[in-house]
Amino acid sequence: MIERWVQQASSFAGDVDGLVLLVTVLVGFWFIAAEIMFFWLIFRFRKREGVATQYLSGKEKHVKNWVNIPHYLVLVCDVFIIIAAVQVWVKIKQTLPPADATIRVVGQQWAWTFTQPGPDGLLDTADDIRTSDDLHVEVDKTYHFKLEATDVLHSFSVPVFRLKQDSVPGRTITGWFKPTKAGDFDIQCAEICGIGHGIMAARLHVETAEQHQEWMAQNSPIAEAEAAVSDSTTSE
Repeated sequence: MIERWVQQASSFAGDVDGLVLLVTVLVGFWFIAAEIMFFWLIFRFRKREGVATQYLSGKEKHVKNWVNIPHYLVLVCDVFIIIAAVQVWVKIKQTLPPADATIRVVGQQWAWTFTQPGPDGLLDTADDIRTSDDLHVEVDKTYHFKLEATDVLHSFSVPVFRLKQDSVPGRTITGWFKPTKAGDFDIQCAEICGIGHGIMAARLHVETAEQHQEWMAQNSPIAEAEAAVSDSTTSE
């Protein structure tokens, strides 16, 4: 249902949406039931001429059951919500599947900086590709990210992934995602981080294997250096 407004583009987006839907249905049911009972009681026990007011202490068994039984049923619903929430939390936050690649994400006032492996597939080597406010990843590959902040709290948020992770200065937080749909999507900062918070946006480009390899070949520092040498030789 949520996908009608914000599409799902990661392997765990459906799990998050399912949990939100479960909470919405259960809480919505009890909200509607409570409102129906509330207005029915107002109507049922409205002031009427010739009808004496009833006094209830709240200790009567038949009265207490109207509170106790719904209370126990709500607790049962809470158990279902907790079980579902723990399962989603463990899958997304506590489980780290093997990575096809690792990227570094750095939040700062007011931009996102990304460092990802070049053609050698290894982070922190000479062919790393560094971009600002522009992240390119390959569809159907699992990525680990190392999230950092240089100044204040930020929050790395990709709505189509159902991903939101706070970044804390002085800490490196590891998370993961697996894109399942190619396209261009928004990256946001979901933590108020200063006067420029509202413009701290970036773009995520989920590409096919061919598109991603072409982008890496064009943006690798080694490729750029070779192109510069070639241009210099040609000009001579």
